Amino acid sequence: MKLSDFKYNLPKTAIAKHPANPRDKAKMMVMNRADQSIESYKFSDITDFVQKGDVVVVNKSKVMQARLFGKKERTNAKIEVFVLRELNKEENIWDVIVDPARKVRIGNRIYFNDKLWCEVIDNTTSRGRTVRFNEDAGDIFKAIEKIGHTPLPPYIKRDAVAKDREDYQTIFAEIDGSVAAPTAGLHFTPTLVKKLEKMGVKTVPVILHIGLGTFRPVEVEDLTKHRMDSEYFEVPSETAEVINTALKNKKNVFVVGTSTCRALESSVTADGLAKPNFGWTDKFIFPPYDFKVTKKLITNFHAPESTLLMLAGAFSGYDFLMKAYKKAQKDGYRFLSYGDAMLIL
Repeated sequence: MKLSDFKYNLPKTAIAKHPANPRDKAKMMVMNRADQSIESYKFSDITDFVQKGDVVVVNKSKVMQARLFGKKERTNAKIEVFVLRELNKEENIWDVIVDPARKVRIGNRIYFNDKLWCEVIDNTTSRGRTVRFNEDAGDIFKAIEKIGHTPLPPYIKRDAVAKDREDYQTIFAEIDGSVAAPTAGLHFTPTLVKKLEKMGVKTVPVILHIGLGTFRPVEVEDLTKHRMDSEYFEVPSETAEVINTALKNKKNVFVVGTSTCRALESSVTADGLAKPNFGWTDKFIFPPYDFKVTKKLITNFHAPESTLLMLAGAFSGYDFLMKAYKKAQKDGYRFLSYGDAMLIL
């Protein structure tokens, strides 16, 4: 398949700027691969499609308040520092993007308040920098949480507000590390999860810290030549055990989101079971692909020519997905991070 196969027209009016309220009342398109049917539900109706013994796998990565605004020493020039990931915990060294980059050089210090500042120690890309935060700042994750701003996706054309701190975070979020939300998980509410538990459905976590690469455009027509950014992931042994028990008992494994899917499919045993693991993955899933652990997929409606769209197409089948996207636009579904959901059976 080629990049141009995944091109479609997405009107700006179809891009959701705010989530559904309550979250589980978002629309849910149900695509059944067996009979090629497409039906419309509310996300809370997910309970109609699961049964006792099934497993729901979620990504418990937490979105950092990644956008920091500081002032450059001496000149007081306003600088945005977008934190990407921690490189060295002991020395408070981080990978960041700065804007405007032309004003930020090695040796410069950027002050965010009286307690927190960073010094640029290396250049990585045109806008990328390696910085060291001051030693007496304490826990950098906590410091960022206090003063940072929610890193809304670039296609949501508005400034982040206080409510986005909660809205752009799943109820499963525990471990800091993402700069974008695992958006399929945004549709779940505590009430819905409790209902699933009462039905005998287990919800188990993995981690995949989503980087800015999720928004980076694919720039090659030949998809085999595209390289994904590496992202940190973990598949805990307890999660693998629950998944494998379900698979052996012929139960369904509902995978919530493309990030969760990539984490699971990055660590599979020779006989097609989930393998406990941690590390870095640059796995790129596009058609055709033989999914091992993922039996059902919950996802959002993705941007044209995105790697997320390609993964969904690999799971549903390309023609079926394109048919569903046309219907979604016709029926007024809301697209992208704050948009509606899709369940692919």
